[in-house]
Amino acid sequence: MKAVKLSFLAGLFLLAFSACGPTLSPFTEQLYHQNRWTEPELKRIQFYLSEDIVMRRELTGSKSEIVSGEIKMVDGRQVEEVVVRKGTPGVLLFLPEKDRFAISFEAGGRERFLIFGPNPKVDGRFVLLASEWKRRSGMVTYEGKKWRVDNRSAYASLLVDLKKVNRVSVDSRTATGRRID
Repeated sequence: MKAVKLSFLAGLFLLAFSACGPTLSPFTEQLYHQNRWTEPELKRIQFYLSEDIVMRRELTGSKSEIVSGEIKMVDGRQVEEVVVRKGTPGVLLFLPEKDRFAISFEAGGRERFLIFGPNPKVDGRFVLLASEWKRRSGMVTYEGKKWRVDNRSAYASLLVDLKKVNRVSVDSRTATGRRID
């Protein structure tokens, strides 16, 4: 009987805390246009990453500057790697063009951002954009340098907590009425 009570309380405890966490939803073109957010409003929205993004670039020459990545040996070559994990919070830095967001997931300069934009193939979700996608990889610019991302990174999209987003954009008041003096 005690075990049943304990498991019931544990389940209730888990349910209570899971309900408190953010419920993340994809950030879509429809959501963006429906709310008509301005750039300053978008800068107040907390974005999250839906999938891991792994960026790699091969180091050539004797001189290399490692800023945010780590050095790995891949097939005998020195490779710098930057990983942005699923669920990492990010912020909008600027809008490089209409329907394109420069999102930063780490501090350390205005060059540390990735570009996201709507993709009609996935219901208008804002996904990672690359300058070129080939079968197994794409090229992105990060810290002013070209990085290769694998095809799994193509599925990385922006997520938002809709409850918080709605609080950011709501600007309402209740009219109290007027009376004749």
